[in-house]
Amino acid sequence: MAAVAAVVSIGRPTWSTRVARIVLVLAALAVLGWLLVLPLLAIFAEAFRQGLAFYLDAIRQPDTVAAVRLTLTVAAIAVPLNLVFGLAAAWSMTHFEFRGKALLAALIDLPFSISPVVCGMMLILVYGKDGWLGGWLQAHNVQVIFALPGLVLATVLVTLPFVARELIPLMQAQGSEQEEAALTLGANGWQIFFRVTLPRVRWALLYGVLLCNARAMGEFGAVYVVSGHLRGITNTLPLQVDQLYQENFSAAFAAASLLALLTVLTLGIKRFVEWRHGDQLH
Repeated sequence: MAAVAAVVSIGRPTWSTRVARIVLVLAALAVLGWLLVLPLLAIFAEAFRQGLAFYLDAIRQPDTVAAVRLTLTVAAIAVPLNLVFGLAAAWSMTHFEFRGKALLAALIDLPFSISPVVCGMMLILVYGKDGWLGGWLQAHNVQVIFALPGLVLATVLVTLPFVARELIPLMQAQGSEQEEAALTLGANGWQIFFRVTLPRVRWALLYGVLLCNARAMGEFGAVYVVSGHLRGITNTLPLQVDQLYQENFSAAFAAASLLALLTVLTLGIKRFVEWRHGDQLH
């Protein structure tokens, strides 16, 4: 009985443990409040400081509307591309052994380590007017830099790891026993993928896509380098906010509030998925 009581007392949190837990939680909330919540509230407060009429007029400006449209277009192209790449990379990394596997894993993580500005410069050196492929592209009337393709390439590059890095740990943990059983029963590759593999990773896939989408809509550095800052043509919403900040303070915060709303909405969906299907994400 004494041994059982000792075990119970060890598992029961002490007063000092409860105090430490409360202090740590309050400290974390204070840091998040000062660094995240308060600045986010300040954006919306400044956006509406001159009234609703000014806010609506600011976000209806043609250049801002064009920036929102371009941002959504770039994300709508870049995210599906990274979805396909992430699935292919995760499948290859977890189901096959091949030379260069460690190199592939390192390359997938590389965009996390490189500055987005450097990513943009890399694209200019390859696809720019004086880049490695610049002459060939010009000869075929294909413009990549300072046009939509460059924005998409920059966004794809900086968001490349998100889907793959959500899928690889999960697929490694799940193993390939079910796929092997389906193969033994006569299923072909596509049947195995759509009926066995994909249903097992669908929530982690959605989670990765949401993270990728949030990052794509907020990308600034790489897109800034390859866009040319052409207002109404190659300005995404983050670039539009940057230009407005130098000209019209309140209008800049109105545009920034749109970007914040898009990001918060995406992360809200991500949090909901995490709450409902957290056990299937890892």
